[in-house]
Amino acid sequence: MKRRALGPCGTPWARGRVGRGREYRREPGAAEASVASGASGPGNGAGGGGGAWGSTLCALIRGVHQKNKSTSGFDIINMLMGFDKAELCMKNLMESLDSLLCAEGSESLKSLCLKLLLCLVTVTDNISQNTILEYVMINSIFEAILQILSHPPSRREHGYDAVVLLALLVNYRKYESVNPYIVKLSIVDDEATLNGMGLVIAQALSEYNRQYKDKEEEHQSGFFSALTNMVGSMFIADAHEKISVQTNEAILLALYEAVHLNRNFITVLAQSHPEMGLVTTPVSPAPTAPATPLGTTPPSSDVISSVELPLDADVQTSNLLITFLKYSSIVMQDTKDEHRLHSGKLCLIILTCIAEDQYANAFLHDDNMNFRVNLHRMPMRHRKKAADKNLPCRPLVCAVLDLMVEFIVTHMMKEFPMDLYVRCIQVVHKLLCYQKKCRVRLHYTWRELWSALINLLKFLMSNETVLLAKHNIFTLALMIVNLFNMFITYGDTFLPTPSSYDELYYEIIRMHQSFDNLYSMVLRLSTNAGQWKEAASKVTHALVNIRAIINHFNPKIESYAAVNHISQLSEEQVLEVVRANYDTLTLKLQDGLDQYERYSEQHKEAAFFKELVRSISTNVRRNLAFHTLSQEVLLKEFSTIS
Repeated sequence: MKRRALGPCGTPWARGRVGRGREYRREPGAAEASVASGASGPGNGAGGGGGAWGSTLCALIRGVHQKNKSTSGFDIINMLMGFDKAELCMKNLMESLDSLLCAEGSESLKSLCLKLLLCLVTVTDNISQNTILEYVMINSIFEAILQILSHPPSRREHGYDAVVLLALLVNYRKYESVNPYIVKLSIVDDEATLNGMGLVIAQALSEYNRQYKDKEEEHQSGFFSALTNMVGSMFIADAHEKISVQTNEAILLALYEAVHLNRNFITVLAQSHPEMGLVTTPVSPAPTAPATPLGTTPPSSDVISSVELPLDADVQTSNLLITFLKYSSIVMQDTKDEHRLHSGKLCLIILTCIAEDQYANAFLHDDNMNFRVNLHRMPMRHRKKAADKNLPCRPLVCAVLDLMVEFIVTHMMKEFPMDLYVRCIQVVHKLLCYQKKCRVRLHYTWRELWSALINLLKFLMSNETVLLAKHNIFTLALMIVNLFNMFITYGDTFLPTPSSYDELYYEIIRMHQSFDNLYSMVLRLSTNAGQWKEAASKVTHALVNIRAIINHFNPKIESYAAVNHISQLSEEQVLEVVRANYDTLTLKLQDGLDQYERYSEQHKEAAFFKELVRSISTNVRRNLAFHTLSQEVLLKEFSTIS
């Protein structure tokens, strides 16, 4: 365990600076006086100046950082409050903020406190280089954040800012030292607090889904829709791009941290509530605020209050996982934009964590928890849009598999998102491992998955030269082949019926040319002394059972057709041949098909999360708005504070 170096005053960095022969001692200037008064003022009768100190401190902190970007964090602290007084000033400030956030009092003042903290955290792009946050680690406000989330009135007013603040604090130097916010978040077990956090996240994601749906409906009923009907759907992809809505990576990061760090939060994913947007409540007119790119301002509190109404038998129920799956189905449609690519990757990482969790799998596969999940599907020329009313109620794992199949089918393109495809196949594999282990016979249209996987293999082969210049396509090909090996080897333990197992063999035999072509490609590359020899060789060995099935059944099918004088066999006739010849088929037992490497953030994803948090910090700072708080309301509230 790494320990921060503490100086004589308890400062976490004094030893390093004094050791270089530098001493910080000077008379307090205007900056120090302002911070010192801010640290003591709020807790000692803020009066009508409560709004002033919050806004003044934010302006001061931002101004000093902007004018001294090349200056070290230690010098910034010295400018703001003086090196020798920093510990006491920050202790007083954090205690004052903590008491104001926990007290029953002005909601506007609480909002100012949270915005001040967000300003403090995001003053640098890289929050891990924000030295002043060492004091926020020492003087924790974690309990104050939890109190906001567990208390419905506070949650409705401040839940969004509290959740974003917590997500950012958790990411401060998370790979270099012990972050107390990570430790504390990982052991939270209070049901009200976890549910509160889940409601805030669900509301924010639901608001995004609603905005997208509204834009989609507006787009479909507009001029472009009429034009499309006249000239056909040749521009359908361009039309889709125009209805994209800005992603919300900040709230998605909060969901990830909760799922990844706290196993108790997994139960929140399945907590039922009325479908947001279906329940209506009287809404009082509110002043409109400018839209922000990453959802850094909380949506209307009326949406949050609507999810806490009692359940109605006539209202479609939903939960956080369903809302998240719908959100994922939108952001994963278009991965060309950098923000959406990051969001899509984070969605798949969250699904990876869920797919590895035993309890999450239990409710995902629970036959008694059936939902109708309307995922968004990318407009494509060769398929019609599915009618929402025809969606069946099924276990939630079916929606997860639908989302993975949808991604596989819709992203075979020139700018091939290899990393996302690998994660997608891994999610499917982990779900199959659970089904095999627990012998869960899921009634799912497995043919759609098999067809998508075979089409993906065909795409890899037809674009071999282009893709090999950028990616090791054999890693993905091996994963796909091993999914088929999972079905072949263990399918009788988790496929719903014997006929499902027969259909698997039918699909392999029907698409045998694709597997033959794959074998020819990997055999060619594995016999050459090139860079892909080892990777291609692994695929060659993995194809042994698929090739055994093809070589065993094809001659028998041809013989059946010749004997019965049939030029083209029907599916049922092929299945008849398959069922009659299982006994003479010999397959090789392959080890490790139901094993996988568990997700690890620090070893593989650290660079991604550092860049993601930098982007979120920049956007939170850019969109942090104090003008959304009415000056009239502030003055009225602060005039009564004693």
